[in-house]
This record gives sequence, structure tokens and C-alpha cells, in this order.
Amino acid sequence: MELTPLLLSRIQFAFTISFHIIFPAFTIGLAAWLTFLEGCEIVTGDRVYRRLFDFWLKVFAVAFGLGVVSGIVMAFQFGTNWSELSRRTGAIQGPLLGYESFTAFALEASFFGVLMFGRDRVPRWVYFVSCLMVAAGTSLSSFWIMVNNSWMQAPTGFALRPDGVFVPTDWSAIIFNQAVWTRFPHMMLAAYVTSAFCVAATGAWHILRGSAVHEGRTMLAMGLRLAAILVPIQIGFGHLVGDFVHDAQPAKFAAIEGRWNDEQPASEILIAWPDEKAEANRLEVAVPYLGSLIGSLSLTAKEVGIKSFPPGRRPPVAIPFFAFRIMVGCGLLMLGIAWLGSWLSLSDRILRTRLFLWATFLSFPLGFIATLTGWFTAEVGRQPWVVFGQLRTTDAATPFLTTPQVATSLTIFALVYTLIFSFGSLYVYQLLRAGPIASAAAIPIRTNPKRPFAIPADRPAVVADASSTRE
Repeated sequence: MELTPLLLSRIQFAFTISFHIIFPAFTIGLAAWLTFLEGCEIVTGDRVYRRLFDFWLKVFAVAFGLGVVSGIVMAFQFGTNWSELSRRTGAIQGPLLGYESFTAFALEASFFGVLMFGRDRVPRWVYFVSCLMVAAGTSLSSFWIMVNNSWMQAPTGFALRPDGVFVPTDWSAIIFNQAVWTRFPHMMLAAYVTSAFCVAATGAWHILRGSAVHEGRTMLAMGLRLAAILVPIQIGFGHLVGDFVHDAQPAKFAAIEGRWNDEQPASEILIAWPDEKAEANRLEVAVPYLGSLIGSLSLTAKEVGIKSFPPGRRPPVAIPFFAFRIMVGCGLLMLGIAWLGSWLSLSDRILRTRLFLWATFLSFPLGFIATLTGWFTAEVGRQPWVVFGQLRTTDAATPFLTTPQVATSLTIFALVYTLIFSFGSLYVYQLLRAGPIASAAAIPIRTNPKRPFAIPADRPAVVADASSTRE
């Protein structure tokens, strides 16, 4: 494989966006989680929610900072590696990204300081409103990014000038794109589920260590019960996104399915090894009729194959094929863990089932993996287009770039991001390891029978100060 400037530019953008998406996938849900904890503490008066809030606020601050830094650096590539994309689509993408700054960043920057330093300086209602505003800011940021990306997936509301420049003609068609209202909820739910499993995994970890068991069980129960509700909804929105892809991007859908030839009725390929040179699958395991049922809600519908498209208009097959299955597999695992854990949390069995606690603890990467592979499916499956059906990726890159230039920038990005990620991850690990007790050891516990996640009254809460936390 020849390392061309185009290939290296694509690798560089894929690397930086994959690194960056980890943090929004965590902080969007975590901001909502902090708001919920603050509301619970106000309503119930139970200080366990305050301890958990103070604990997770520190983690949120670090992750939020890493997300902002990685996002700003990533945006530079639009000018350095993808200047033709910027020149041709800047009249549409520029305002959309500007709206993110004017709305999302404005809210986050205005109220994040209150969260960090205003606990004892503002009234309780002001502090709670600040939590709401930060959560709204993270959600708005996701909204504008998804509007921008969805326009690239299904471009509408524009006119194409003779020089190839996209000019907006209908902003309502751009913002309320048909793809936005399935893809945006899908992304938001992915963030919430990811955060829920991180919270549940942290709770399981502290229970296994024997430290902060009271707070650990609260995190475990709340995280798993939230995930038990959200994962089925997420699967439903995932099906709606699949319906959009089936109708608007049939080549991507065929690549995801690994279907080479038109079939009527179509089978659903569970697993295979796509061979793009032979235009066939190896080691294929398929279920008859299921492909037509999933694609068209019919047992007799015809489903299109990859060979129906000219080679120059086909996406790569292996990456979207395997990435989609990894995403679905992670979703099913999370569904099983969430439902089983919610059932076990109704009694004390969850504290005694160490195997399940270990499974929950080890499940914390599943949300991140599912989010990343979902984006791989969407973005690689869109190829060879950067603006679907309108602008090819090869025509969007900066001309006259050389391989050494892009290789140098890719190496620098890799080194800097690895350094930032390593130190950031180490610090977050130290915060998680210290636990909520260490972060708020002086706050007394007041058990509230109205709190739905409390340890039963006939069992003493396991509470310790910072000195009693053990490995």
C-alpha cells in the first residue's frame, strides 16, 4: 500500500477524531448525571448524593478539559489537510460550527466555573441551574456537530456554484435534515449509556475493594437501572438509523451487511470474512429471509448487493462490516448486564455475586467501543464521498501536500495525543481510585428511606473516612 498524502491525511483525521470522541461520549452523559445527583440531593437531603457529585465533578473537569483540547487541535486539520473541503463547504459548515461556539461553548464556559468554584458562593437554586446549563451546553455541542455531519451524510438545502462551492439556500432544510432526528438521539443515548456503565463499573470496583460500599452500591444500582432503560431505546434508534442508511445510502448498507449480490429474499449474514478482491465472503454464516425482514420489514423484499454499484462508488467493505457487528455485540452485552444487574440490585444478592461485580467492572469500555465502531461504520461506509454524492474525498484534500509533510504532522499528533491521554488517564485513575469517601470524608451520612437506591435499613451502611480506604 502506497503511503500517499491523501491516505495519511485520512489516517490522521481518523486518529484525532477517534481520540476526541472518547471524551464527549463520556462528558455529555456525565454532565446529565451530575445534574441528576444535585437534584436528588436537593429533593431527598441525603448527603450521599453530595459525595458522589463532588467525586464525579473532579472526573468531569479532567475529561472536559481533555475533550476541549483535543477538539480544538483536531479542527486545525480542516485548514491544513482538507482546505478544499473548507473552501467548498465553508459557507455551510462554518456557520454550523460557529453556532456550536455561540451556544454550546458559551453555556459551558459561563457556568462551568460556577460548578467548580461556586458551591459555597451562590444559592442552591443557582448552582442547580448551573448544572442544567452545563448539561444543556454539552447536548447543544453534540447537536450542532451532528447537524454538520448529517448534512455531509445527506446534503440538503444548498446550491452548487459552477466553481464547486456549496451555497446555503435553505437553513431549515440543513438544520432539520432528515438524518439529524435519528442520528442525534442515537449519539446522545450512546453518551448516556457510556456514562451509565462507567458509573456502574466504578461502583462495582469500590464494592469489590471493600471501600465506599454505600456509595458504590448507589452508583452500581443507578448506573445499571438507567442503562436497563436506555439500551433498548438506543437499539430502537439504531434501527431507525439503519432505515435511513438503507434508503439513502444503499451502498453503505450493502457493505454493512456484507451482501455482494442482489438477493430476493435476502439472508442476514451474521458473520463472515469479506474478500474484496474475490467479491465474495468466506466462512459465511447467514440466516435466510432475515435480511429482507431487517432491511424492508418484508420476508420477500429484494435487497441490493455491492456489485450493483460501480467500483468507484463502493465503500470499503471490511471496516463497516466488522465495526457494525462489534457495535451490535457491545450493545447486546450491555443490555444483558444492565437487565441482570437491575434484577440483582433489587436485593442484597448483587453485593454477594462477585462474578457479576467483576463483569460489571470489566464492562466499562463497552460504551466507548460501541461509540467508536458506530462512527467507523458511518464514516468509512460513506466513502468515497466526503459530502455524500456531491464531493469525493480525493477532491476535498489540500493539493500539493507531500507525504513527508503529512507523515511529520501525523507523528507529532500521535506523540502529543498519546502524552496527553496517558497523563489524563493516569490522573482520572487516581481520582477514581481515591473514591467518593476520600473526596468528601467530612460530610456526614444521613440515611433517607425515601431514597430509592439506599442500602436496606436492617443492614448498616459501610462508611469510612479517607484513612479506611484500602486496596
